[in-house]
Amino acid sequence: MQQRGQITRSPDDGSREIAEIIEKVSTLPPSPSFLPDWPEALRALPNEIIRSALFNARNRKIPRVYLKDVDIAVIGDGQITYRGEELRQDDELVWIHLLHLAKKKQLGQSIEFTPYSFVKELGWPMTGQSYLRLRTCLARMQATSISLKSNRLGIGISVSLIHEFIWADENSRTLGKWQVWISPKMQELFEDRCYTTMDWEKHKQLPRGIASRLHGYWSSHRDPFPIKVESLKRLCGLEMSNKHFKVKLVEALFILKSIGFLREWAFVSAGPDEKLVIERK
Repeated sequence: MQQRGQITRSPDDGSREIAEIIEKVSTLPPSPSFLPDWPEALRALPNEIIRSALFNARNRKIPRVYLKDVDIAVIGDGQITYRGEELRQDDELVWIHLLHLAKKKQLGQSIEFTPYSFVKELGWPMTGQSYLRLRTCLARMQATSISLKSNRLGIGISVSLIHEFIWADENSRTLGKWQVWISPKMQELFEDRCYTTMDWEKHKQLPRGIASRLHGYWSSHRDPFPIKVESLKRLCGLEMSNKHFKVKLVEALFILKSIGFLREWAFVSAGPDEKLVIERK
């Protein structure tokens, strides 16, 4: 006999309650996505990006090519496949500062800035040509598809560096403030503190090329390990003889020493196995 006050449950009641909880949780809005909050004097990039040749060190006067699902050289763990117009060090400089502005807002919300303030922060000449250069870099990075895989990520991620970009109104008149949106998926590249911070003032004063490319790469290693000259050439995305590259590399090393980033360096071995050993300050 059923006792007074006792509730009789059918065997399916527990399963029904669990299903209702799962349904409620699945309908909740996703948690807001934010980038990490690094100091104002620094800038940051995901390790998979900064240790790759995605933003190569080629001379900006050389015509860019369109790459269709091309494998990008990566030093260490990770694979990157890229589709879009070739990216170089000026694009990287713009993206670095854009991520800095993005970290102050929820990803998916618009990032607003005046082209004047952005160009000034980059240290470019305050001319109409620099505004056009900035607009071109942003438009180029919007039309990209980057597929990343690494042991850390555990899954393959495909993103565009910039989700959306607005710089003019419906009458093609340039806006006083430009707007950029970055996908919330970008947060996954910064998880587990797998990103590198670098001194912004030092980085932006470097000539866009091998010096700036290696400043970013070596910033991701407190004690850089010896690395083949051939590997550094691949990291810079350059197609030239090792002999020619070594001349350019030495020039870059002197520049990095002059800004107080490197203490010493030395070349060891010879031929195709020649390696560079550096010591950071």
